[in-house]
Amino acid sequence: MTTNPASLRIQRRIEWSDTDASGLWHNTAAFRMVEWAETALLERLGILDDVYAHLPRARIEVDFHLPLAFRDLVDATISVVRVGTSSLTYDFTIDRGGERCVTMKVVTALVDSGGGRRTWPESHRRLLTEAGAQPPELLVVES
Repeated sequence: MTTNPASLRIQRRIEWSDTDASGLWHNTAAFRMVEWAETALLERLGILDDVYAHLPRARIEVDFHLPLAFRDLVDATISVVRVGTSSLTYDFTIDRGGERCVTMKVVTALVDSGGGRRTWPESHRRLLTEAGAQPPELLVVES
């Protein structure tokens, strides 16, 4: 159980390459967005270089609530839910203007260079469970 789990909100726009023939975003854009948020969070915590290439996905569960379209501005939030012996579970959401568009649960496994399970170092575990909300990564909107 986490006491003040690490979390981060990033803003992105839905780009043309995120859409499909329907003119709406393709579901794969949500998976890219969770990776952007995870990368930014791990970088803020100072552990990106140590763990990022060693966190394959073990499970992803996603619910798509509302569609998104080209140039929609979205807030994507990633939050640590649980740090196991070698696993890490995130909750991830995508919102547009206060409306929930996506909810996702992502489980990763920390592995060594040979693909075997690796135990979370205590310093990393502490950061993931106690670092709290990190400053958001926001787009600058010109007026």
